[in-house]
Amino acid sequence: MVNGVTEWLIAIGTMGTFVVIGASAWAALVQLRHVRAGNQLEAILALEEHFRDPGLQAALLFAQRDLAARLEDPAYRDELAGRGYIDPAAHPELLVCNWLNKIGLLLKRRVVSEELFMDLYARLIVHYWKVLEPAVALMRRRRADAEYGGFEYLTGRAEDWLRTHEGEAPQ
Repeated sequence: MVNGVTEWLIAIGTMGTFVVIGASAWAALVQLRHVRAGNQLEAILALEEHFRDPGLQAALLFAQRDLAARLEDPAYRDELAGRGYIDPAAHPELLVCNWLNKIGLLLKRRVVSEELFMDLYARLIVHYWKVLEPAVALMRRRRADAEYGGFEYLTGRAEDWLRTHEGEAPQ
């Protein structure tokens, strides 16, 4: 009878250990989810802060209002089509392209929540791709076809998101 009781106590102890380990694993997963949500929030807030930066706002305004006319100038086009460094002071549209390219890479690598970001910016992304695509095409002529690939990826995801969320008001 002592052996039976001992075996029973060992079984109960083993089950208790499994319960404690399971509960610890569950608590760790919950904690990781909260940490990830906090990181996502920090990333979105940082992107929002950068979006509000006066330099980027001026570049967005330039791209929207002045870029099409500037692209009619052959010298301006040649600067974009050439290899090497392009001065963002002379080409503010690059600030917008760089910002959106970086975001595209962050979304692609799942550093930033696509759902949250798209809810805020999907329409803006699609709009600016239409505005900036001629400049991107010029840069791709003598550079890699992947030039601003993150921006193009972001635009594709934004177009998909808008199709599936058509008519929804931003949350």
